[in-house]
Amino acid sequence: MVYRFLLAIAALSVPAMCQSLDSLVAEALRNNREILAAQKRYEAARQRPDQESALPDPTVSLGYTANGGPWPVAGIGREPTASAGIMVSQEVPFPGKRKLRGEVAGKGADAEFQQYLSVRLGVVSRVKIAYHELHHARVAERFVKRYQELLHDFLEIAQARYAVGRAAQQDVFKAQTQYTIYETQLLRYRSDAIARESEINALLNRPQGGHIEVPEDMPEGELRVTLEDLLAHARTHAPVLAKEQKLIERGEVASHLARKDYYPDYTVSGGYFNMGGLPPMWQFRVDFKVPAYFWRKQRAGVNEQAFLVSEARRNYEAADVSIQQRIQEDYTVATTARKLMELYRKAVIPEARLALESSRASYETGSLDFLSLLTNFQTVVDYELMYHEETMRFHVAMARLEEMTTMEVGL
Repeated sequence: MVYRFLLAIAALSVPAMCQSLDSLVAEALRNNREILAAQKRYEAARQRPDQESALPDPTVSLGYTANGGPWPVAGIGREPTASAGIMVSQEVPFPGKRKLRGEVAGKGADAEFQQYLSVRLGVVSRVKIAYHELHHARVAERFVKRYQELLHDFLEIAQARYAVGRAAQQDVFKAQTQYTIYETQLLRYRSDAIARESEINALLNRPQGGHIEVPEDMPEGELRVTLEDLLAHARTHAPVLAKEQKLIERGEVASHLARKDYYPDYTVSGGYFNMGGLPPMWQFRVDFKVPAYFWRKQRAGVNEQAFLVSEARRNYEAADVSIQQRIQEDYTVATTARKLMELYRKAVIPEARLALESSRASYETGSLDFLSLLTNFQTVVDYELMYHEETMRFHVAMARLEEMTTMEVGL
């Protein structure tokens, strides 16, 4: 029995070609379609400031005035009102409007850049979370298989004792039932592993069905920052908050632009007219757009922008409250999981293993019933799985903290 147990452990230690988390993250940053789409959206937004701050396209007018008939140049050279000419018109916004429009578009581009950073962080976080969940599923599957082998040895002992009348038949049934329960657990862990592989492949833009191998052993990690550091860093560096801040700034500039709409734009026009044998005629004029309905149009525009700025400020405050709450929650999850990992690794699991070894020896000598042995066995398995589940929770919380704060929060 001990020999088979050692063989199972040795089989688990055979090295395999594993893909590191860093390599998967780098691949996601290169190939993920969400990141590429956000990048292109930002690059498109960068083109807006030049467009918004440019002058409107000029207008070129060609025409003629005829006397004596509708055909071109009829009467030209004889009648003083007959002519053919060209006129160029240029609409000019009131001074300051073009600059403000460019600033509004620039703030929008800045917001898109923060959104791009947020998408990158979100994809990296999802890759890390899926990787650690995949690792947990694989490790749990290995542990269940290993202890299933040990349980099979216990089942053989129970059957041998039952055959000679030294054990009850229910001992055999209990061992068989627990063996079947482990089969159901294996199915669940395999299903989880397939789902997480599929998620990672999608995030990396790989074809579905590809296998991702993870190492059996993974460093436990340490949380190296305080909650206060995380909250302070998030307020100044979190892309979610930075985006909302840029939208506030955009709204403030847009409000200033709306107030500029009380001032009229104007159009400058100049033209040359050929009079035939008469002296040529030149024309120059300026047309003003009069904000005659300012109480319905311009005033409403100013009020609209004021409400939008207020909305942007409320959105910033809501995002700030939400990210603080999420940081607090994930920080608590991480610190609690790290403490539980220590307790399981240093105290709970070693003590449970000692109890199992003692009960196994007692059962083999007949001084302990099978139910007590099976209970101690199940306790060891449960604590082992709980330890790795807490390890997964710790790393998942760390990934979420890094996404929200942009900080390297641990090792």
